[in-house]
Amino acid sequence: MKALNVLAQFCLVILGLSISSCTQQTPSVSVSKEIVFAIGQMPLNLDPRYATDAASERVNRVVYQSLVDYDAQSKPAPSLANWVEVSPTVYRFTLNKNRASFHNQASLTADDVKATYDSFVNLKDSPNTAEFANVKNITVVDNDTVEFQLNQADKHFPAKLIIGILPAKLIAENYDFSHAPIGSGALKFVAWQNKLTLQRVNDGQKISLIEVKDPTVRVLKLLHGEVDLLQGELPPELVKYLQTKPEVIVKTSIGANFSYLGLNFKDPALQNIKVRQAIAHAIDRKQIIAKAMIEHSREADMILPPEHYTNQENEASPSNDYNPALAKQLLQEAGVKLPLKLVYKTSTDAQRVRFATILQAQMTKAGIDLEIRSLDWGTFFADVKQGNFQLYGLTWVGIKTPEIYRKAFGSQSIPPNGFNRGRYADAELDALITEENWQGATARISQQLPYVPLWYEGQFAAMRKGISNYNAKLDGNWDDLGTISYAH
Repeated sequence: MKALNVLAQFCLVILGLSISSCTQQTPSVSVSKEIVFAIGQMPLNLDPRYATDAASERVNRVVYQSLVDYDAQSKPAPSLANWVEVSPTVYRFTLNKNRASFHNQASLTADDVKATYDSFVNLKDSPNTAEFANVKNITVVDNDTVEFQLNQADKHFPAKLIIGILPAKLIAENYDFSHAPIGSGALKFVAWQNKLTLQRVNDGQKISLIEVKDPTVRVLKLLHGEVDLLQGELPPELVKYLQTKPEVIVKTSIGANFSYLGLNFKDPALQNIKVRQAIAHAIDRKQIIAKAMIEHSREADMILPPEHYTNQENEASPSNDYNPALAKQLLQEAGVKLPLKLVYKTSTDAQRVRFATILQAQMTKAGIDLEIRSLDWGTFFADVKQGNFQLYGLTWVGIKTPEIYRKAFGSQSIPPNGFNRGRYADAELDALITEENWQGATARISQQLPYVPLWYEGQFAAMRKGISNYNAKLDGNWDDLGTISYAH
C-alpha cells in the first residue's frame, strides 16, 4: 500500500507541474478545418489481412468495409452483404446494391471479395490465415454474389468474414496496402508522413491522426487547441482534470476491451498451475481499478464481457481475489525458491508503466520479484508475437466472437497460425472449442489460467467544445470518425 501511495503522490506531483503550465497560457482555438486526433501509438499495418494492433484495427474499420459486422449483442450482422446458408457447407453472400466504390473509383464486386479471401492461401505469415483454412472454394456467381464452400460444416462461418475487402486488381499487383490503404469505407487515405491524414468520402472532412506518446502532452495539446480529440490511454487524474475544464467535453462509458497478463508456457515455472494461481492471487485488481483507472472500469474473469451472448447463462467464474499469503503458499507448494524472479515486458506508454510499477509492488508481498522491462511499442509487440517474453501485459480490443478462444488458446493457433503467443496447449480445451462448448471452454480457461485476467477498462473520449457526433464506444473503436463534425 505504501509503495502504491508513493507512486500516486509522484504522479500527482508531475501532474500538478503539468497542469500549472496549462494555466499560464490562454488556450487558443484551432482555426483549421482539419480535425486533429492525438493518439498514443500510431498504427503498425493498414493491411486488414495482417493488422493485429489496436490502432491499426481501429483505422481499418473506417477505411475498409467488411462483409459482416456485429450487433449490440456481439452477434454477426450484415454489413457490406447479406447471406444465406445454402447448406451446412455452403454460404451465399449478396452484396448491397448501393454499395460504395473503392477509393480509387473502381467498383467493388464479388471478384474483389473472392480475391481478398483467396489471398490468404498465399499469406503464410498472416495471423488470420488459419481462420480460413476450412474454405474449400470461393465461387463468383455474378458481380453481386459470391459463394463460400467449406470443407466442414461451420455454423459460425459468417462471423469470421470481418476482413476489409481489397481491390482484386491491386492484390494481383502486390500493392502495399499496409502503408497506403485503398478500401471503400467512410474515410479514405490521403497521406502518411509525420501524421496519418484521412478524408471523409461524403463531405471531404479531413481528419489527421498524430502520435503523442506522453499522456500529459496530449492533454496540453487538447487544452491549447492544437488537437481536437483524445480517446483512451490517459491516467484517471488527467481525465478528472479535463472534466473540470469548460472548453472540453468528456464522454465516458463502460468498456469491453480485455486486459490481461500473458504467460510463456515454455518457461518451466509458468507451466506449473500453482505458480499461475499464485500470480493471479498476487494482484489486487480492485485497488488498481480504484486508484489508477478511469470510472466504469471493472474486473475481468474472461475475455468476453459478462453481457456477451455466450456468457448470459454462465455461472460465476472462479475468483482470483487478492491474497498474497495464499499466493506465497502456492509458490512454496510448487517447490519454488522464494522470491520467484519474473520478467514483465510492457510498452513505454506512461499508464502501462504505471500499471507495471503497481503490479511490481503488489507482487513483492506474495514472494514474487518482478523485473519491469518497458520497450518501444514496435520492439515490445515483436517480442510478444515471437514468444520472446516471460510475462507481458496487453489488451484484446474489439473481440466479438467466441472463436477468440481457439485463436488465443488453441494448440493449433501458435503464431503465425493464430494468437496463441504463450504456446499454451491443452487437449481438453481443444476438444471443448471443437465442440463449440463455450461455457465449458470459459470454465476450463478460468481453471487453467493460460492468461491472468485483469480488467475491462472504462472508455472515454475528450474533445474540444464544438466537436459533435462523437462518442466513447464499448470497444474503444473510432467508428464515429465517419460522423464527427466541428463547428469552428
